[in-house]
Amino acid sequence: MARNKHVARKFRLIGHMRTNRRVPGWVMIRTDRKFITHPHRRNWRRNSLKV
Repeated sequence: MARNKHVARKFRLIGHMRTNRRVPGWVMIRTDRKFITHPHRRNWRRNSLKV
């Protein structure tokens, strides 16, 4: 990836980094562990971003 990125592209990448987190613990407790995995999780090696 290019070292110098456009600001808009940087913001999109930051957004994808934020969505790649696990489900918070309080959500698991509140939903009786129905939501253990996050539907938007992705692995950096397996899935590519359409940025």
